[in-house]
Amino acid sequence: MAKKEDSVSFEYICEDIKAKRFTPVYMLMGEEPFFIDKITDLLIENVLEESERDFNQTILYGADTDVATIYNSARRFPMMAERQLVVVREAQLLRDIETLTNYVKNPLKSTVLVINYKYKTLDGRKSLAIACGKNGVLFDSRKISDNRIPSFITSFLQARATSIDGKGVQMLADFLGNDLSRLCKELDKLAILLPENSPKRITPELIEQNVGISKEYNSFELVKAVAAKDILKANRIIQYFEKNPKDNPIPAILSVLFNYFSNLLICYYSSDRSENGLMNTLGLRFNIQVKDYITGLKNYSAMKVFNHISEIRTADARTKGVEKGSLTDADIMKELLYKILH
Repeated sequence: MAKKEDSVSFEYICEDIKAKRFTPVYMLMGEEPFFIDKITDLLIENVLEESERDFNQTILYGADTDVATIYNSARRFPMMAERQLVVVREAQLLRDIETLTNYVKNPLKSTVLVINYKYKTLDGRKSLAIACGKNGVLFDSRKISDNRIPSFITSFLQARATSIDGKGVQMLADFLGNDLSRLCKELDKLAILLPENSPKRITPELIEQNVGISKEYNSFELVKAVAAKDILKANRIIQYFEKNPKDNPIPAILSVLFNYFSNLLICYYSSDRSENGLMNTLGLRFNIQVKDYITGLKNYSAMKVFNHISEIRTADARTKGVEKGSLTDADIMKELLYKILH
């Protein structure tokens, strides 16, 4: 494996694993479990042949093991195979994980040790993290920001020779957010539903039928209505949300509106307000995504945008109990919408 920095990318790690280029230690840590699970699954699939796994694959769990057991497992030699695989799941539950440093400083070349340290990160200044970065892979699995979810969706589907239009991407991104495990399950389900002998393309209609998102009443359409100051349409969508609160939680709707007006404020400071210029400024991939910002620039002044961001923050605080009084979340949402549209 080529020389790396202390933290390497998900794509880089996956490419090396598929090419059978392994390191003795994989420390997979961080807030986003999706990437940790994917790398671990890929290692389980590639390090050993199926016939070698009975004697050379060990799965341990942090709550049921200790560093001494991991050390002894990793120091064993493989049986009738080139290497062995030791996977430690839930390693964040281990006591004194730093004492594993002694092994990582001098790992057995015939062992691939995989440590799943979820929802936490090692202190990069301490010896274990330093040793992992020097003698193996130290991977920090970070949450994807909301504005990168559309790109993740399109890339995920492209790898499966499947396309999707901009509206479909935004519907899924707004509804599922950055819960990558749930998002990928839904994408896999949609891809499977597509006919084999025709171009694979996921449409808003397919999403509506199989994911439970209304094609007409969703956060994507609400932003479109707000951008155009379409009072009738915006209120119809909010009424639909009120009747279907489980699928349309107010905090998620507020987040979508906050992101829209925050990005709209960025547009005001862009030196190039053309369609392509705004797409580059906001990092958008589809023309359909930028049209709402172009419309918003026509309908809202910079000061109005600034005020609406403040009003959305206030609404969010009220839904969490700050000066809420007897108002329901739906009442707070309707009041906010009135302030934005009038």
